[in-house]
Amino acid sequence: MKASVLDLRYRMNEVLKALERRERVSLLYHGKVKGSIIPVVEGRGARTAEHPFFGMASGKEASVESVMDRLRGGRYR
Repeated sequence: MKASVLDLRYRMNEVLKALERRERVSLLYHGKVKGSIIPVVEGRGARTAEHPFFGMASGKEASVESVMDRLRGGRYR
């Protein structure tokens, strides 16, 4: 489906129905494609708990700065 900015504003219901049908929605601006809205694949968000920052505030790690330094690494490592 192709949708302009005005379609998003005034016909959002049609855009959402297209996403429910698993269609990709191409966003048009002045007739040119500027982006896409891709439907969500079920079960894709299950890996959130495996992310290193998940539950970081619960006290498992020392501090945000120390975790960021460890993940980013130093310039001279």
